[in-house]
Amino acid sequence: MKSIIVVLILLGAAGSTLASNKADLDNRIRKLTSRFEALQAKPDKAIPAETLRQAQGIILLDRTKAGFIFAFQGGGGVALVKDPKTEKWSPAAFLSATEASLGFQIGGQQTFVVILLMNTNAARMLTDSDIELSGEARGTAGNTSSGVEGKLATTERSVIVYDDRTGLYGGAAIKGGSLSPDEKANQVYYEKYVGLQDILFDKKVAQSETAAALVEKIIQHSKK
Repeated sequence: MKSIIVVLILLGAAGSTLASNKADLDNRIRKLTSRFEALQAKPDKAIPAETLRQAQGIILLDRTKAGFIFAFQGGGGVALVKDPKTEKWSPAAFLSATEASLGFQIGGQQTFVVILLMNTNAARMLTDSDIELSGEARGTAGNTSSGVEGKLATTERSVIVYDDRTGLYGGAAIKGGSLSPDEKANQVYYEKYVGLQDILFDKKVAQSETAAALVEKIIQHSKK
């Protein structure tokens, strides 16, 4: 019974973080932009400019995990893809990530994750209803993806994962989860129902000023 109560409390807390208006969502993008800038400022964590330049898609994801007895891990993020012909970045599409596992666990950890989709086939995976993850993403540095402990279900050459962890966490490992479209956030942000296909590939919405500022940072760091 106690475990069930903790589950409900944690899930309720996660639900309360959902954005209620466009201003909240703009702030979410700004926060992700700041986290990306902080990652790029660390020589041992930064994504190489050439690797970033070659990416055909990018996912920026903030994840938080915390708990006692029951561990909840969730978060939100955005995805953007690059038009292979014009090399212009798409508007931002909001994603959510959730996972949980039973076990004796205590502590908390905040993780900023950057997932680079290195070809058009990998970028097209974003149109799937759920993008499966396996295990934890471990940050990579330099030009290699060695040491990546958690990856999307695709080849290592197609996907490269970087992260910048803070906090401590102990206990049983959290099993793999998935990313999925944050339909509510996308509907609020673009003031109509749109799927990831509409946002990322079909140009049915315009890029917001906040997303354009994020794109500017991505381009800036791909030229260094």
